Amino acid sequence: MSDDVTSDTAEIRTETRRILETLIAFDTTSRNSNLELIDWVRAYLADHGISAEVYYNDTREKANLYATIGPTDRGGIALSGHSDVVPVDGQDWDSDPWKLVERDGRLFGRGTCDMKGFIAIALAFVPDFLERDLKHPIHLCFSFDEEIGCRGVPYLLKELARKPVRPAMCFIGEPTDMKVVTAHKGKVDVICRVRGAEAHSSLAPRGVNAINAAARVIGFIEEVAREKAKAGPFDEDFDISFTTVHTGLIDGGSQLNIVPGHCSFEFEVRNLPADDPDSILEQVRRFAHEDLEPAMKEIDPATGFQWEEVARYPGMDTPPESDVAALAKALAGSNDTGKVAFGTEGGLFQQSGIPTVVCGPGSIAQAHKPNEFVSLDQLSRCERFMERLLNHLSF
Repeated sequence: MSDDVTSDTAEIRTETRRILETLIAFDTTSRNSNLELIDWVRAYLADHGISAEVYYNDTREKANLYATIGPTDRGGIALSGHSDVVPVDGQDWDSDPWKLVERDGRLFGRGTCDMKGFIAIALAFVPDFLERDLKHPIHLCFSFDEEIGCRGVPYLLKELARKPVRPAMCFIGEPTDMKVVTAHKGKVDVICRVRGAEAHSSLAPRGVNAINAAARVIGFIEEVAREKAKAGPFDEDFDISFTTVHTGLIDGGSQLNIVPGHCSFEFEVRNLPADDPDSILEQVRRFAHEDLEPAMKEIDPATGFQWEEVARYPGMDTPPESDVAALAKALAGSNDTGKVAFGTEGGLFQQSGIPTVVCGPGSIAQAHKPNEFVSLDQLSRCERFMERLLNHLSF
């Protein structure tokens, strides 16, 4: 998917640009609270006579927002997007990342592509949704902490499960070049902490080297990754057609002449929707506890391995012939569907019983990078998508 082709003549609504400029100005990096943005959206909706529900996290520092426009006795369509963005730390930007800047038919700023552009369009269409006699409702679902493992939307989905009427289907506006995506991989993120036994390095055999133990587990993880690449299962519709396993962080030891007593590393599984990540995790844990730990405990019974699951979200796998995919294709003006390697909240919506596809403006190739942008052409296409959705819900 590419966002390289732009149109110099593409135009977007003034309200879309104004709202996007406002949203970009909120630094909603995942480490920060998103409440200022949520409060602004809540006030914007209240100005249009719409009451929004806010679902907080356990510390009440972050929140999801849910609002319904139209009849409340039937399912309708959810328009879903996450409010958080990735950091700009250490990135070389040509302009202020928290200020919307237009150059050459593109709007630059952190979150323009991923994914405040979609949220801005959904909000800009609120007056249109209100003016029409909608036969089926629009639901706005704006979440937090998607960028650090889809941790926020479960709070929202838990509340929706208690409602007598929930959305009948969901469109998630992640950047797909306005192409309809019906499947993506799942992800599990795990930290392994290894406890060794310190000793002077001249007496290394009397200690338990936590770094060496960690390295052997990491080597085993690489063997599992190679086996997945060799034996599958495979789905050729994905860019990487198999489940991947990857170690990304490691930390351990204190000084060269001390046998390291601690080491930790973080690894992830990105699984095809049909592949079970827990079977992979069990392979890794079994190797550590059965092949390595007994010899470690012979030297010091306190040594061993501990595991912490940091984040998890399921893969999404919506049938291309489903009603939600058929409607999205009609609204996008396309007959094709695709699958992507990056994750979204779509698997969680699907898991909760709400059929879901992903379709939004911009390219994932521009996300998370310095000088992130979305083209005016992509935003214009998304506006046309909304116009068709408006017409669809009015009859």
